[in-house]
Amino acid sequence: MSISVDRQEKRVARKVRVRRKVRGTSERPRLCVFRSSRHLYVQAIDDSVGVTLAQASTRDAEFTPPAPPAPPKADAAPEGEGDKKKAKKKDAAKAAPAMGRKVRTGEALGEVIAKRLKDKGVTRVVFDRNGFLYHGRVRAVADGARKGGLEF
Repeated sequence: MSISVDRQEKRVARKVRVRRKVRGTSERPRLCVFRSSRHLYVQAIDDSVGVTLAQASTRDAEFTPPAPPAPPKADAAPEGEGDKKKAKKKDAAKAAPAMGRKVRTGEALGEVIAKRLKDKGVTRVVFDRNGFLYHGRVRAVADGARKGGLEF
C-alpha cells in the first residue's frame, strides 16, 4: 500500500471518530473544514436538517488572499564583514517567525465565514476539523473564525 493511501485512510478514520460526537444543529451548526494541497473550503452545516447554511473557500471570486508581509527593513549595519554577519544573526533571532502564505490565507478565510454566519444570525458553532490535525491551516481557520466573532 502506498504512503498517500495510508495517510488518507488514517484521516478518514479520524474523521469518523470525530463525527460520532460532533453534530451541528440550527443553533450551533457544524463548521467543517477541508484542505487540499492548494485550497481551503469551509462550510457551516445544520445536520438536523442536512442543509449548508454558509460556505466560503479560497476559490471564491470575492475572496482576496492577504498581502504578503513587508520585508524587514535594513538598518545601518556596523562596519566590518564579521560584524555584519553577527548583526544579521541577532536580527534574525529577534524577529518572530512569519506565518506562511497558506496559514495567513486560512485565517482570512475564517474571518470571511464568520462574517457570513453573523449576517445570518449565527454566533456559536461546533468546529469539525474533518480528520485533519489541528495545526497549521486548520488551526488558522479556527483562529480567524474566532477573531471574526464566532464562539466555539
